[in-house]
Amino acid sequence: MDTKLSGFSEVAKQAMMQPQEQLEQTKSKKHNLYIGIPKETSFQENRIALTPLSVALLVNNGHQVIIESDAGLAANFTDIKYSEQGAKIVHDLKEVYQADIIIKIAPPTLEEIEMMKTGQILFSALQMGSIKKEFIQALMAKKVTALAYEYLRDEGNVLSVVRAMSEIVGSTSILIASEYVSNVFGGKGLMLGGVTGVPPTEIVILGAGTVGEFAARTALGLGAEVKVFDTSLFRLRRLQNNIGSRVFTSVLQPLVLEKAITTCDVVIGAIRAHHGRSPCVVSEETVAKMKPNSVVIDVSIDQGGCFETSEVTNHKNPVFRKHDVIHYCVPNIASRVSRTATYALTNIFTPILLDIGEMGGIMNLIWEKSGIRNAVYLYQGAMTNKDLADRFDIPHKDLNLLVVSNH
Repeated sequence: MDTKLSGFSEVAKQAMMQPQEQLEQTKSKKHNLYIGIPKETSFQENRIALTPLSVALLVNNGHQVIIESDAGLAANFTDIKYSEQGAKIVHDLKEVYQADIIIKIAPPTLEEIEMMKTGQILFSALQMGSIKKEFIQALMAKKVTALAYEYLRDEGNVLSVVRAMSEIVGSTSILIASEYVSNVFGGKGLMLGGVTGVPPTEIVILGAGTVGEFAARTALGLGAEVKVFDTSLFRLRRLQNNIGSRVFTSVLQPLVLEKAITTCDVVIGAIRAHHGRSPCVVSEETVAKMKPNSVVIDVSIDQGGCFETSEVTNHKNPVFRKHDVIHYCVPNIASRVSRTATYALTNIFTPILLDIGEMGGIMNLIWEKSGIRNAVYLYQGAMTNKDLADRFDIPHKDLNLLVVSNH
């Protein structure tokens, strides 16, 4: 393995060879993190980045955590729970933004960036689809080092936050479907899955990624009949292998797809686009042929949706009817199970924060871990993400070279 070390790794090794006194100095800094968690202000965002037990772990490692009052309430974590574990609870948002590291779910607003101090570290989602140039420029002006959750990769090179949220959304979408096919919300009055002697409900899943896989797994567990469509044979094969049972799979052939959709009870749309809008694979004409009171759940709505009839809804008014078909098009399904989602997120973020402390700063962590390096889109105010740079016509710098020059 050593013989194959890249030139970058060689430079890294040399740069890390410091006199003993400097290493001692770095070690003495290791218990010096000051982490701030503001309350989420974006519409119906119920998650929070850290649970009280994660805060306890950080505090026990010598770090300080400051949290805005009621920040965890939507996920059923009270201020008392946080303060019992050593967090400082404050009512003034400006106080939170005095921390060295800000960790939140949604990207900060321009007003929040105004409160940030120069050289701060920001952990948040980037939400590439809705991001504006002035947001990036405001962060750059503050010389912020910013990491986007969507690009964090773990040791197995998996996008860890995306994967965790996709698992939650996949399973939850079937549980939502079970509510809307019952009588409670004016559905068909079916029990999802059926019982002995009664034909099972039919569910069509568009997309064989993580969302599709966990939706299929949950639907099969409830006894439903599942059909999965995708453009990729590789993804369909992987889904079958991961589930461990043979489900109906098909590439996206219009005639086969239309027949499956017009006879089923529930359609889950989970086709993701790598760049831009998700493909619209179900026409309004097909939706109009669906059985009355059938259910459409468009998980891809945050990227535009896979159904021609989809329109964005929210947790307060989650559904609308079109052609007598119930449409559920809420973009942020994970916020519906905010406590579970928070546990999933804290499992990813807490080790990263502990590593920053152990390694004596974020620079060393970026240096050591390529998965973290992948998530950095601003480094001390310099744009390091090529996609963002191209999109907003901002000069782009190579993160590897920036880190080397700072070491």
